[in-house]
Amino acid sequence: MCAGRPVGRYVVRPELDARLSPRPYLHPVTTLGGTAVTELSPADHRHHLGVGVAVPDVEGYNFWGGRTFVRDRGPTELDNHGAQRHQAFQLSDPDGFVEELRWVAGGCELLRERRTVAATALTDTAWALDFTFSLTNTTERALSIGSPATNGRPGAAYGGFFWRARKEAVAAQVFTAYAEGERAVHGSRAPWLALAGREWTLVFAGATEETRSDPWFVRTAEYPGVGSSLAHDARLPVAPGGTVVRRVVTVVADGRLDRDQAAALVRKAVGA
Repeated sequence: MCAGRPVGRYVVRPELDARLSPRPYLHPVTTLGGTAVTELSPADHRHHLGVGVAVPDVEGYNFWGGRTFVRDRGPTELDNHGAQRHQAFQLSDPDGFVEELRWVAGGCELLRERRTVAATALTDTAWALDFTFSLTNTTERALSIGSPATNGRPGAAYGGFFWRARKEAVAAQVFTAYAEGERAVHGSRAPWLALAGREWTLVFAGATEETRSDPWFVRTAEYPGVGSSLAHDARLPVAPGGTVVRRVVTVVADGRLDRDQAAALVRKAVGA
């Protein structure tokens, strides 16, 4: 709930095929005016599940869904899918929650996640989704997080926070404060990034120094999607007991925003 209106639904225990890497997700997410800005299992990518955390490679296990990119073989169907399992809510209110999850694969827990999600009203036509996740290595060995890019597929550094947006007849516009278009924005490091559809705009902002250091993963031509890359050009190591923390704040606005409007709402949402 935000400003007295429902703006998102969180699915805790989805009934999904194992090949989709089952995990909790937010869908539908809407603007304050009621426009949906997420998609669930679209025909082009059945494993895209609204808003959540998805990682294609944790020590060879697939927590993204679909095929796995294998060096020198390409996308390959493997029996290596993991699942994120809800354990408990430490806090649950109409405007947000704090959740504990277990990342399991191969019969073992690899990671324990603490996820904090909160909705905050910004204006009469915009609100912010504050999404923080921390992944702790609960094994006795070092783990690493990878992506198709680190496994040999250039430009495919997806994995981490990911938002599958609404697909429309005309591709969404993507821009930052200094660049515009998928080619210019994809793989860049920018404090914020906007994705604008016909009647809506999403503005994604890294809310911590570590998150801002991650490049953006962007798709508009094939499908509308934005993520923050945990493993852009190198695998991300996680020592035993070590924790990776990222925080992304997303402005969800009615209408198409320009650069100045997007920047102003980010300042209001993140406080910077």
